[in-house]
Amino acid sequence: MHAYIDVAVVVIVLTGTNLIAHFTTVWASIFTVPIAAVVLVGMVRRRGLGWAELGLAPSHWRRGSVWALAAVAIVLTAVAIGALLPMTRPFFLADRYATISGALIASMIVIPLQTAIPEELAFRGVLHGTLDRVVGARGLFAAGSMLFGLWHIASSFGLTSGNKGLSGFLGSGVAGQILGIGLAVVATAAAGAVFTWLRRRSGSLIAPIALHWSVNGAGALAAAVVWHTTLR
Repeated sequence: MHAYIDVAVVVIVLTGTNLIAHFTTVWASIFTVPIAAVVLVGMVRRRGLGWAELGLAPSHWRRGSVWALAAVAIVLTAVAIGALLPMTRPFFLADRYATISGALIASMIVIPLQTAIPEELAFRGVLHGTLDRVVGARGLFAAGSMLFGLWHIASSFGLTSGNKGLSGFLGSGVAGQILGIGLAVVATAAAGAVFTWLRRRSGSLIAPIALHWSVNGAGALAAAVVWHTTLR
């Protein structure tokens, strides 16, 4: 019973964190998710969750690093191909990464500290560890992936209007916005399943953190390069 309560508390905290981060102040959007991730780790540690259950045990760092390198290599190759192909190149034209300097700051500072590390701590660390105590592997994959997809609803508002490739494909009206949000939820839920698989396979958060960063960070850098070469 206590394990189910732990899961419920974690989900409630994540929901509140998401709402505060996206619908309050600029400062809240910067600090809320990292602070919440650290608080959640401390909370479940006090509830008896071990470092290995959180994916933070030093004994798994080496294995996690090997899987991390393999995952990053695959993503970098895929991003490079996508940025070069005429069919997929327009999807990299995200307005927020229109400058090289902005993309570098996002890729090297904002994405790892505000997104990849805290989200993986929260989802593949805390949520994964608490869910693993009450459901089997299928339930863990299903619930963890679904919640990770829903986590991205708020951050997907305006997604199509800020991306020339998506707005051209889905349209920039209300229907296009709704479709964009739906696709974002499906895509991030699928990504969550991959992150979960990596977490279970490697036993460490290093691998999903690296993959999460490479998808977002390399995508940001590729977007800046595409913008730069398109405008020339």
